[in-house]
Amino acid sequence: MIRVAVAGVAGRMGKTLVQAIMESESLTFTAGFEHAAHPQIGDDVGTVCGMGLLNVTLSADPSQHTSDFDVVIDFTVPGATLALADVCASQGKRMVVGTTGFDESQQQALRGFAQKTAIFVSPNMSVGVNLSMRLIELAAQALGDDVDVEVIEAHHKHKIDAPSGTAVRIGEVLAKALNRNLAEDAVYGRQGITGARDSKTIGFSTIRGGDIVGEHTVLFAGDGERLEITHRAHSRNNFAQGALRAVGFVAEAAPGWYDMQDLLGI
Repeated sequence: MIRVAVAGVAGRMGKTLVQAIMESESLTFTAGFEHAAHPQIGDDVGTVCGMGLLNVTLSADPSQHTSDFDVVIDFTVPGATLALADVCASQGKRMVVGTTGFDESQQQALRGFAQKTAIFVSPNMSVGVNLSMRLIELAAQALGDDVDVEVIEAHHKHKIDAPSGTAVRIGEVLAKALNRNLAEDAVYGRQGITGARDSKTIGFSTIRGGDIVGEHTVLFAGDGERLEITHRAHSRNNFAQGALRAVGFVAEAAPGWYDMQDLLGI
C-alpha cells in the first residue's frame, strides 16, 4: 500500500482526493494538511471533510509528518506548494502537483526541487485532457498557418487564476507545434477597436461562473470550415482518478520532473 498525504485537504479538490484514496485498493490515506490559520487544525480529517472519523489529524506542518507518507498530492497555491516541495526534497518524499498559477521563477524553483526527489506536475490530471492535447498538437501541425487559433476555457466562480493552467499548457503546445512564441503571440481577451487579427495570434478567452468544473476548447478557424477540439470535465473525481494514477507512477520513480505525457506514454 502506498501511503498518501493530501495538502489543502479541506478544499473541494482535497475532499474529493481523500474520498478517492479511501476507495482505492492500492493506496491508503495517512496525512492531511491545511494552512496554519485554518480553524480546524488538530481535528480529525474525516470530521473536517464530512466523512466520519479517519484517525488522521489535520496538521499545518508537513515537516512534522514526513514519516507518515510516501507521496503527497498538492492542489493548493504556488507559495504553499513550493514550501511543501522544499520539505519533500529534503526528506526524499515524492509529490504529485496539480497546483496552477506558477510564474516563471516559481516554475524554476519547483524544477530545482525535482533534482532531489520525484515530482509529477500536471496543470490538469485528467487523462482525457492530456489525450486532447496530443490531438491539438496533431491538428496544429496539420493545419499550420492556414487557420486562426483560439483557446476558450471555463471554470467555476471560485477559481482564482486566469487563464487556467490547462489553457496555458494548451497554448504552449500550440506555440511549439506552430513554431510561434507564446509570450509574444498570445492575446488574453479583447476589448475596443483592436484592428484586424494578426495571423500569428494565439487567442485566449476566459469564462468564470457557477459550478463549472472545467471546460477547454481549441478553435481552429479557417476559410469555409472550423475544427473544434473540446474537453469537458463533469466532476472533480475525474481529476482525482488521474492524480491517483500519478501517485502510482511517481511512487517508484527516480528523482526528476514528470508529467502526464510520461504516464500515458504519449
